Amino acid sequence: MAVAPAPTRVLVADDQALLRGSFRVLIESDPGLTVVGEADTGRATVELARTTRPDVVLMDVRMPDLDGIEATRQICAAPETAGVRVLMLTMFDLDSHVYAALRAGASGFLLKDTPPTDLLTAIRVVAAGEALLAPTVTRRLVDEFVRNHQPSLVSGPELGARLAGITDRECEVLVLVARGLSNPEIAERLKVSLATVKSHVRHLLTKLDARDRTQLVIAAYEGGLIRSGAETPSA
Repeated sequence: MAVAPAPTRVLVADDQALLRGSFRVLIESDPGLTVVGEADTGRATVELARTTRPDVVLMDVRMPDLDGIEATRQICAAPETAGVRVLMLTMFDLDSHVYAALRAGASGFLLKDTPPTDLLTAIRVVAAGEALLAPTVTRRLVDEFVRNHQPSLVSGPELGARLAGITDRECEVLVLVARGLSNPEIAERLKVSLATVKSHVRHLLTKLDARDRTQLVIAAYEGGLIRSGAETPSA
């Protein structure tokens, strides 16, 4: 008899007890998911992440004692929790804090009014290390803030040196990832196999020290490979 896989372990972080309770009930209604803890402040979230080692933290952007952005940064930067994925929750789809949260290491974001089935799917997708649901959603957010708030979180020389280490084909793949194309769509566009695209994406993640595809989107924009609203890479 096949052994059932262990459930995905989720830490719920929100300063509102009612929301935390609602998220717990929803998450535990899925047999493939389980809640390992709840936190009402950013600092408590960081500590619980260290002690419970969840697969995914469902993180509110705004929390007392340490906001969700700094909590995300600390969780993603610490060796003991480097494998923990963070899924940000926000009330607004273009919350000015969310771009910084993605740069801090979050794997994606959801609105708090996301349908329950979409939230459960998002948790599973993020836990698997994939892009959050539709990559174009995160790309739209990044596009908006690159247009209106030129990011300075990565210095030009530092990012330029990292991009200099990628091949021409990897550069093509990176631009297509930034435009929100999935691996099968990239394979069709470049007329290569799906396995080849996956290999290029893996190499990009390693070379650009990126946690997931969301981070690749940001690197492409910050590196000037693609401009806001552009259809072709910048020269």
